[in-house]
Amino acid sequence: MPLKTLFLNPPSFENFDGGAGSRWPATREIESYWYPVWLAYPAGMLEGSRLLDANPHHVSADETIEIGKDYDFVVLFTSTPGFEGDVKLSGLMKKANPRLKICFVGPHVTVSPDHALGHPEIDFIVRREFDYAVVEYANGKPLEEILGVSFRDTNGQVVHNLDRPAVEDLDALPHVVDVYKRDLDVTRYNVPFLEHPYVALYTTRGCPAQCTFCLWPQTHSGHAWRKRSADDIAAEMVKAKAYWPEVKEFFFDDDTFNIQKARTVELCSKLKPLGLTWSCTSRVTTDFETLKAMKEAGCRLLIVGFESGDAQILKNIKKGATLERARQFVKDCKKLRLAVHGDFILGLPGETRETIRRTIDFAKELNVETIQVSVAHAYPGTEFYDYVRDNDFIIKQNDMVDIGGHQVAHVQYPGLPADYTMEMVHKFYDEYYFRPKVWVPIVLGSMFKSEDRKRLYKEAKEFLTLRKSRIKAVAEARAKQAAREAETAKV
Repeated sequence: MPLKTLFLNPPSFENFDGGAGSRWPATREIESYWYPVWLAYPAGMLEGSRLLDANPHHVSADETIEIGKDYDFVVLFTSTPGFEGDVKLSGLMKKANPRLKICFVGPHVTVSPDHALGHPEIDFIVRREFDYAVVEYANGKPLEEILGVSFRDTNGQVVHNLDRPAVEDLDALPHVVDVYKRDLDVTRYNVPFLEHPYVALYTTRGCPAQCTFCLWPQTHSGHAWRKRSADDIAAEMVKAKAYWPEVKEFFFDDDTFNIQKARTVELCSKLKPLGLTWSCTSRVTTDFETLKAMKEAGCRLLIVGFESGDAQILKNIKKGATLERARQFVKDCKKLRLAVHGDFILGLPGETRETIRRTIDFAKELNVETIQVSVAHAYPGTEFYDYVRDNDFIIKQNDMVDIGGHQVAHVQYPGLPADYTMEMVHKFYDEYYFRPKVWVPIVLGSMFKSEDRKRLYKEAKEFLTLRKSRIKAVAEARAKQAAREAETAKV
């Protein structure tokens, strides 16, 4: 029998979605959770294991410590904002269960394995994809023989084993929905722009795009594109629908679903007969014919990273897209009645007050159904991080989030104060959503469904509460800066 293993997405900030499935580790403006897909794969390979996704299931730190007493081995998916808290939790778990071995996984420890292993609470870490490495350890293989592992030897010296090749045969991996069914409550997962309840799957791994800010391909899954077979994806969806007839939507939570037209068309031919509703991420380079095939196969919504309304910034971040192509993409989606959720980022290289204004105006011109506005976070291991570090643009090295886990600006450029960037995040939302052409359809769409009305009310309340706190935080930061400047002037 393997070691009794707990796969843990640990408790953290309230509503924090920062580990096993989140591209931007932070507490969101509106409560939402993505599935811990990465942890689900190895959890499906080990008999007697459990996947504990603490935050969505409202499992506290004390409850997690108590649960840990029943296990021999913990695989904890950490993040940069949550790392120190995760280390502290691990120490408490070991105190309660001295036999416990703890492995940390995720981008943060991949980039900084030596720093991670400076904490005695961590027995070893696995760099990049960790599926087979943790399973091998649980089945008794010595650390010295496991590819991709970093650990301390008997002399306390850190040892980095050779890298493990990326997983190529994705069809050989378990279906994550089997683990969801065993360990998770699908009603706990809510994303405002997706139908509820929804189920998330991966169809590929790796992303060939070169976006300088994107955490995952640069630190975890790599740029090599690997895909599951269309038959395997369709089979997992059919299984999930049998498990949960109430599921309204599937979400393909990977950046490269439609990166190759022939592959997308093939997959759509398998999905169309199923009659299921699904959504996915997309790049603006997807052409009309591919979008049409997706729509006919049940696609409802696309999550699209527009990022900026400034052409030079798109070049700076190696987005591989143009404003003109983004405009045509949105026109195509509107013609096909495909909903679009647009992602925008403020504070990328080249950002100024003028480019922020261009991005807000561009978003309003596109007029997609919903948006998300983030501040640019420079995560270690990314090209963006190297750029802002080398140019001394990072002002809060360890302060990516506030005490509630919400994003704060930690990058500041000459002429663009961090507090201005934060102020413009909520101004962006205000200008976008407080327009009748946007909010009226949202309200009307929820009028005839009591569940949607309750959801809209809750989300609006959460958003306005955060908006108020952000405005207050910006005002306090400016007051402190004014006081410092006054004191300097006196001297």
